[in-house]
Amino acid sequence: MSFQEKYFNFIDNLDFPESLPHEVEILNPFKVEQTYGLSKTFYKKYYSDNNPRLFLIGINPGRFGAGVTGVPFTDPIRLDSVCKIPNNLEKRQELSSAFVYEMIDAFGGVDAFYSNVFFTSVSPLGFVKDGVNLNYYDIPEVRDFLEPYMVSSLQNQIKIGAVGKVAFSMGKGQNFKYLQYLNQKYQLFDNVEPLPHPRWIMQYRLKRKAEFIQEYVTKISAVV
Repeated sequence: MSFQEKYFNFIDNLDFPESLPHEVEILNPFKVEQTYGLSKTFYKKYYSDNNPRLFLIGINPGRFGAGVTGVPFTDPIRLDSVCKIPNNLEKRQELSSAFVYEMIDAFGGVDAFYSNVFFTSVSPLGFVKDGVNLNYYDIPEVRDFLEPYMVSSLQNQIKIGAVGKVAFSMGKGQNFKYLQYLNQKYQLFDNVEPLPHPRWIMQYRLKRKAEFIQEYVTKISAVV
């Protein structure tokens, strides 16, 4: 089976957590037919091989990136204009996606990048509370409740084809701290290293964007 076939076997057999504490709702982009279809087209295009990939691990899907396209850090604009996968989704820009695709271009383009790298998340499902995106770590009780589910999800994805030496956390704050905790407890990777989160760069360090793009390219290239 190819990487994408294994990945969609994982997606198609996701076990959903039970009702979450604090009235948190699950955001499952793959339950939306259009999102599921676009995602499948993307992974067939870029992952129909057996190459192991370096894992870049984000937080969880949000409503405007992976939550609509089914592809992490990929908004409808980049899915169409860069990945050449037409869609009739609202062409709403997502800041993280804007950074990521500039970085991918600097790396050598989507074919070179996606043949070596796999974006995933600590949780494959997103979360919403009171109509607003929620990160898995925002409410400690929810995070602790989700731990077995998130660990199992990561372990199953690693089996699909991870470069086991190192994984990168997308973010140097809470996501990295929690991934370090999980890695120490469950030995998921030899090492987890941090990269600055794309949204943080675009919102607070825009003048240094080129510097951070080079940091991404250099660190990824050193592994793959």
